[in-house]
Amino acid sequence: MSGFSANWLALREPYDAKARNVSVLDALAAAFEGRQSIAIVDLACGTGATLRAIGARLPPVQHWRLVDNDLGLLAQAAVLGRPPEVTVEARAIDIDRDLEVALDGPLDLVTMSALLDLVSAEWLDRLVVETAARRLPFYAALNYDGRAELDPAEPFDQEIIAAVNRHQRGNKGFGAALGPDAAKHAADTLARVGYSVVQGGSDWEFGESDSAIQAEIVSGWADAARELGALPAEPIAAWSKRRREVLVAGRSRLRVGHVDIFAAPIATR
Repeated sequence: MSGFSANWLALREPYDAKARNVSVLDALAAAFEGRQSIAIVDLACGTGATLRAIGARLPPVQHWRLVDNDLGLLAQAAVLGRPPEVTVEARAIDIDRDLEVALDGPLDLVTMSALLDLVSAEWLDRLVVETAARRLPFYAALNYDGRAELDPAEPFDQEIIAAVNRHQRGNKGFGAALGPDAAKHAADTLARVGYSVVQGGSDWEFGESDSAIQAEIVSGWADAARELGALPAEPIAAWSKRRREVLVAGRSRLRVGHVDIFAAPIATR
């Protein structure tokens, strides 16, 4: 599952890479310190951003199983291998229907980026059960947590953010999504099945020069508010116009809250 265009993934990737929490990445690296090889499955891989972001922190010999149901994105991810050190197996799998297939076989780590806020509580519980049954460490980055700060503030900001957060809880292909509650649900569920959990903020931070991605986010938020149908169209349009004017003037700053998680079985495998 991906559901995002290659252009959007390319636009956000450098900001994602900068936002990833260093303490969480350190915990991930420490879990595999001293090993020479590792096998990873990356769920909803898109074009392979997780591999690009964390590959240097993992053992030198890596086998990546990159999983997505978007064949176009998967084709881009498939070329990331650098044999013999880094090999890539691109698999077209619907992880809602066939999660167990994605996790089948010898693996050392399960990873995902910008996925958990899109899935339902039931699907996430299923993922945790399957991961814990295999005693696999678990890295989930860039989970939206509902926080957003816009500068300069506009009169309708909080109404838009509240609408976006309600929209985030709609069906994104896995049933009613956890949205902003995803990171907490994941951390709590992993702890209950005997995992130690390290988590930390991975907020997007955009300055005045980051106008392209801010414009995409503002547009997406306005669309989400309209789709929800809980706010009148005119105030949404007026808010969107004001925010675009601030962007064009080079005065807009934006912070969007995310959380990263790394969890590992407390008992050794």
